[in-house]
Amino acid sequence: MGIVNVTPDSFSDGGEHADPAAAIAHGRALLAEGADLLDVGGESTRPGAEPVGEQEELRRVVPVVEGLAGGGARVSIDTVKLRVAGAAVAAGASLVNDVTAFRAEPALAGFVAERGLDCCLMHMAGEPRTMQADPRYDDVVSEVKAFLEARLAFAVAAGIPEARIWLDPGIGFGKTLAHNLELLRRLDELVALGRPVLFGASRKAFLGTVTGRSAPAERAVATAAANVLAYERGARIFRVHDVAPTRDALAVVAATFAR
Repeated sequence: MGIVNVTPDSFSDGGEHADPAAAIAHGRALLAEGADLLDVGGESTRPGAEPVGEQEELRRVVPVVEGLAGGGARVSIDTVKLRVAGAAVAAGASLVNDVTAFRAEPALAGFVAERGLDCCLMHMAGEPRTMQADPRYDDVVSEVKAFLEARLAFAVAAGIPEARIWLDPGIGFGKTLAHNLELLRRLDELVALGRPVLFGASRKAFLGTVTGRSAPAERAVATAAANVLAYERGARIFRVHDVAPTRDALAVVAATFAR
């Protein structure tokens, strides 16, 4: 899953693809590197990010989704808003990636069910503006697993077939370095829920802490290493900025699984 941020303030590439033409070109470049799916988002969810109004988010994402989906790409819309998801789906998106797991707008679950869409449900403690203030868990893996199990049940009750649901532990969303590493170490416990697990560690701050790489763009190798470990523990969708190096790393680890 290649990341297409149409935002001025994302932590890694904010402003680089704020213009629709630049975002579309970037998405096409990610496809050329081997992305299977493009995740288009118009509202930053970095720590400390402020909410974006509905009209502004629509203005940012709809032309990009239209341009990429019209060219044959599979596109997901990274949003928590029902109207934004609706406009993006009308423009060609086929998956809704909701970082609140349908808590922000519960009616979004019914929309996904009605339209026969795929969706991804993520764990996040709090909201982007405050989530990194002081995250605490007794057992981060058990608590994230219980949350995802509950949101999976909510989505199914809303009419979404279980086969259309992915789960995301929310690396970096209300988690310390220790929490992120523990989730990676025990990712197989989340895979045991029986749904595809999306792993999104790309260029994140905890990788910078581990490696000493302060610039997010310098964390492609660390991202690939984290994704290899996640693959070994059962993750099968990888949300990344740097598609080519991650795909190469995963090809090597996947070859060791081949029989």
